[in-house]
Amino acid sequence: MTVWIGTGGIPISSKERSTLPGLERIHELGLNAIEIEFVHGVNMSKELAKDVGEIAKKLKIRLSIHAPYYINLTSTEKEKIEASKKRIIQSCERGHSMGANIVVFHPAYYGKLSPEECYLRVKQECEEMADKLKEKGINVLLGLETTGKVSQFGNVNECVRIAKEVKGCGVCIDWSHVYARNQGKIDFGEVIDKVLTLKNKHIHSHFSGINYGMKGEKNHLTIDSNQPKYDGLVKEIQTRKLDITLISESPNLEEDALKLKRMIG
Repeated sequence: MTVWIGTGGIPISSKERSTLPGLERIHELGLNAIEIEFVHGVNMSKELAKDVGEIAKKLKIRLSIHAPYYINLTSTEKEKIEASKKRIIQSCERGHSMGANIVVFHPAYYGKLSPEECYLRVKQECEEMADKLKEKGINVLLGLETTGKVSQFGNVNECVRIAKEVKGCGVCIDWSHVYARNQGKIDFGEVIDKVLTLKNKHIHSHFSGINYGMKGEKNHLTIDSNQPKYDGLVKEIQTRKLDITLISESPNLEEDALKLKRMIG
């Protein structure tokens, strides 16, 4: 069992709001993972990405990246699809430079497409990106994140299916998104069973509490909200001895990461 726990972005308690001091703070807190957030764009140089990788290796911190939020691989405008793919590829290039394992992104919206039409479009764009990364010699997983709104492509089955059918793709399970999308229901064991059908047995995931309505996700909460209750996930990790990364996206970033770490023991 190897459990990597950390924060989505720089810890709140980091005095300096930049990545390198953020890594040092992760280490000081006794955490061992961080997801570098390229929220509005990929504005990190390849040189800095290499420095990040070297420090993370020294401190034994597992790295992942969240690609910019504005991604839609099924936009009705071709230039928006191309811009989305460019952002993801750039994120993967930085990921390669720093030794990150996965680049997480929200894939698409259904729009006027049926779920199957949407699936085929997303799959095609992922195949193109995977081919491009292979050509460049970049070995970073394209991580399709399970999404929290019913209007978004990316339930567990869709993400796992793409990861099975497109070499170079993986999955990021956002536990709170699964819970919100299913109107307050989650079977941790069932989700884990689906992810473990993939060749890559490492589970990359996000956690927090979540507020939701009929359309799914509204906003993230702390894990004290018990939406969802994480005892079930902790039990699965312990009994199955899972190899898992858990990235906190809670409003109490590192506090909840440390809380979950104590729960797992």
